[in-house]
Amino acid sequence: MPRVTRTALIQAANALPDSDDLAAIKKAMIDKHVTLIEEAAEKGANVCCLQEIFYGPYFCAEQDTRWYDIAEPIPDGPTIKLMQQLAKKHRMVMVVPIYETPMTGVYYNTAAVIDEQGNYLGKYRKHHIPHCQPGFWEKFYFKPGNGGYPVFDTIFGKIGVYICYDRHFPEGARALGLNGAEIVFNPSATVAGLSEYLWKLEQPAHAVANQYFVGAINRVGTESPWNIGKFYGQSYFCNPRGQIIVEGSRDNDEVVIADLDLDMIREVRDTWQFFRDRRPESYGSLTDI
Repeated sequence: MPRVTRTALIQAANALPDSDDLAAIKKAMIDKHVTLIEEAAEKGANVCCLQEIFYGPYFCAEQDTRWYDIAEPIPDGPTIKLMQQLAKKHRMVMVVPIYETPMTGVYYNTAAVIDEQGNYLGKYRKHHIPHCQPGFWEKFYFKPGNGGYPVFDTIFGKIGVYICYDRHFPEGARALGLNGAEIVFNPSATVAGLSEYLWKLEQPAHAVANQYFVGAINRVGTESPWNIGKFYGQSYFCNPRGQIIVEGSRDNDEVVIADLDLDMIREVRDTWQFFRDRRPESYGSLTDI
């Protein structure tokens, strides 16, 4: 029997673009996403992934300690508790990226993974932290991830997570493949003029090299007061051959749905024996530089 998983990506603009009230912004974004999650469930999604730090704007456009106030512990914070309830209600696996604080004064860019019964399975912390270009000051906010490249075994497939800037680094994408990932999600916040030319190159390349499905997510709209550029949406799924099979719009809040035939992974791997033909004993110098 075919292993087909209906999977959803949610892209959304800031719900309160003209507000400076952090609590109000966070609540409005959570409320918006609850509605979009319900839409994904109504469309039959088995798995749903939200965008990078889904409950706020991309605040790394400035350096201000006030944003520390929106961080929460995982899994004991209120947002993950709410998402556990929604996952159980909709019988849907969820990938939920938030701003994490495991202890006072320590912060990570993290995605929690919750199963269809509402159980917390674990988390992935973003490894590669940029601090480049005006408006991408992430080292001010995030400690580099220290939890490796976990893969979460769910009834709808084996799920890995790579967050935004991580996608520029093939090493972690390969680690996820070696760890058994069948679907890798990359929740992002990226603007036109900086990385758009890479958006449909790198992640299909990861899908080809590692022979798994990739779900790439980007938010939409512009965000005041920084206006660092337009978040160009175009969230998409690509298959293990690197073919984009569905794509969202550039401008709109949207639930992007795709049916992923996980049996295709074996078909492609039996054709292209990349994992058989690897030469790990010859790669030692990659970690020497």
